[in-house]
Order: sequence, then structure tokens, then C-alpha cells
Amino acid sequence: MSLIPATIITGFLGSGKTTLLKRVLSEAHGQKIAVIENEFGEENIDSDILVSDTTEQIIQMSNGCICCTIREDLRSTLHDLAEKKRKGQLDFDRVVIETTGLADPGPVAQTFFMDDEIAESYLLDSILTLVDAKHAAGQLNERQEARRQIGFADQIFISKTDLVAKDEVDALIHRIKHMNPRAPQRAVNFGDVAISEVFDLRGFNLNAKLDIDPDFLKEEEHDHDHHDHDHAHGEHCDHPSHQHEHGEEGGRLHHHHDDDDVKSFVFKSDRMLDPAKLEDFLGAIVNIYGPRMLRYKGVLNMKGTDRKVIFQGVHQLMGSDLGPAWADGEQRTSKMVFIGIELPKDILLQGLEQCLV
Repeated sequence: MSLIPATIITGFLGSGKTTLLKRVLSEAHGQKIAVIENEFGEENIDSDILVSDTTEQIIQMSNGCICCTIREDLRSTLHDLAEKKRKGQLDFDRVVIETTGLADPGPVAQTFFMDDEIAESYLLDSILTLVDAKHAAGQLNERQEARRQIGFADQIFISKTDLVAKDEVDALIHRIKHMNPRAPQRAVNFGDVAISEVFDLRGFNLNAKLDIDPDFLKEEEHDHDHHDHDHAHGEHCDHPSHQHEHGEEGGRLHHHHDDDDVKSFVFKSDRMLDPAKLEDFLGAIVNIYGPRMLRYKGVLNMKGTDRKVIFQGVHQLMGSDLGPAWADGEQRTSKMVFIGIELPKDILLQGLEQCLV
């Protein structure tokens, strides 16, 4: 049986998760979808689109989708669904998991790595984060959970952009890009997005392409003072998204995007990496900083193989795979992106340098 694709939808209250789910569940897209709801959710899917009584944990819907609320842990729910599918008791093509507004998607994503049985049945396709443009600046300033949700995302949908000024939206997009440069951002009408933009994104799987906007990388590389220079004229400082409190002693209230605790940085090198050294170093780093490492991903030029080595991780769990061969004449550059909370960039970059052959 081929792997069942799974999508995690996360985002703060009011960002449009339920709107998106309702569309996914009621639209005639010809796919049978199992939706798993964290039932501590503040807003459950309205029972008017569910067809049977809700005492049953798994509910069949009118268009063939099924919906289940988690009464026990996610692992056992996923296991039950896969088993029922194998036995022909339930028919569905994919799984969508909605996390509650304040949830950290990390442990949900880790479920797909940690458990062999789950890993043999499912493919984690992507984590989608919905962001409410009207309230995002305040939420990102005040709530680390909101910042973490951005850090985990493979795709970001920004809703309610029609309710705020264009420069505020631009500031928000700029800020989010600093937190997570590898997730494409798209403005959507309150969760109203085409199904093709939600499923089969392959955001999480180990592909050979590291999706980071190359211009963003250039800006980071050639001059790190570049950002400060940007702000010297105060042009972004008026944006509500940044809430830049001038003159505040101790700097604690500075919420410029450079001060967000969720940040990303990139390591690049044209020299080969030593597999043993890299494994030891990453193992040690993950041991210490794992809880603060949200997502990390790389395409590596490793000594001893002519193929790209694709690696990625969530928190303490990481894995690597052999990717396609390096093409003739292709520049063999290792690229890694790390997204996390207050990660020690210098220690990581120095350590990686020492893993080069």
C-alpha cells in the first residue's frame, strides 16, 4: 500500500483554519479526506456538515470524507485509521490534522518520524500555517507559540489582508521571511485557497531542492549590517508589525524583526563535509538545543558519495537520505537552513566549518 499523505494545519484563532477545513471537507474535489481534530479546539467543525451523531469517534461525511476527534493520542488515532484503511473498513486518500490555535506543531510533526509503524503508513506532506494579517503583529510580539508556528511552516497563508494597509502587509511578509525564509507566503481570502495549494506540496519530504529565495540569501550573505542600514532611516519603524519602541532601556521591548526570537540562518560551503564529524557535531547540537530547533534542512556534499545527501529534522529528531547524483559540471555546494529560537548562530557555523574535509 502506498503511503498516506498527511497535512498539518496550524495557526492562531481567527486565522481561517476552520474555513479552510470546511472547504476541504465539503468541496467536491473527488478526494476522500480524513480530518483529525484536536478536540480541545476552541472551535470545532460545525456539526451541520457532519452527517451522523457525534458519539462515534469517526464520522463519515456526505461527500465521503471522514472526521475524527482525538480522544486519545494522535499516534493511536493514526494507527487506527491506517489499519481500518488496510482492512477496507474505511476509504480515504489522505489525512489532515488540525492543531488547536495555541499548539506547537512540533510534537505532531515528530509523531511521523518517531514511530516506525506510523512512518511505514504515512508521509508527512507539509505543515501549513495560517496567519491573520489584522492581528498578526500583536500575536507575533506577544506569543511565542505564534512565532513557533511560523518557524515550522512549509507554506504560509496570510488571511484578512483586505482589512489592513498594504504597508502593514508588506512589513508582515518581510518579518515572516526573516523568521522562515524557506516557506512560501501567499495572501488568501480567509482560508479560501485552491485545494492544489494545500495538498501534495511535498514541503516536508527530502527533496533535493532547498527552497529558499536566492535574493534573500544574498542579502543575508554579503552584508549582515544591511538590515540595520535598512532601518537607519526609520522607514520600517513606523510599521505596526515591528512595534519598535525607541529609547526603551534594556531593549526588551524592541520587536523589530531582527529581535524576533524565531530566526533562521543558512550555512553554505563548496568544500566536502566529513560524514562522521558532521554526525557527531549535529548529534551534540541537537542534544543541547533540540527543543529550540524548530526545523532544519539541508542538501549536502558529503565525502564518499557522488549523490546529494538530503537531511532534515524537527526538534531532536533528524534523518537523512541519499538524493539524486550530482550532475556533471554541477557546483557541489552544501546548503543548510536552520530555523529556531535563539539558536547560537556562531557556535553552529563554527562547528559546521570544522566538519568540512
